[in-house]
Amino acid sequence: MIRKAFRMSVHAGMHTEYERRHNPIWQELADALTAHGVRNYSIFLDPADGSLFGYAEIEDETRWAAIAQTDVCKRWWKHMREVMPARPDDSPMSVNLREVFHLD
Repeated sequence: MIRKAFRMSVHAGMHTEYERRHNPIWQELADALTAHGVRNYSIFLDPADGSLFGYAEIEDETRWAAIAQTDVCKRWWKHMREVMPARPDDSPMSVNLREVFHLD
């Protein structure tokens, strides 16, 4: 299992809406994530500055990257575009983080 961590952000004043849209996420999206080998996926919000920290355990990088090509993922990105910074293809602006410590 590969541990993935990444940083994103929410537009100012959109924290509540971001949380509402994730409670719950679409079942079709959850199913796609699971089908692509994603487990133990969490996103944490710092309301002080709108930063998000995402963590997911994935089976492999190729399957993780393939999620972006699914119709449901593209629809989700479009749905979330107004609440968070996004790229021209609607994908959220994100930065991958490098693991520097782990304790089981």
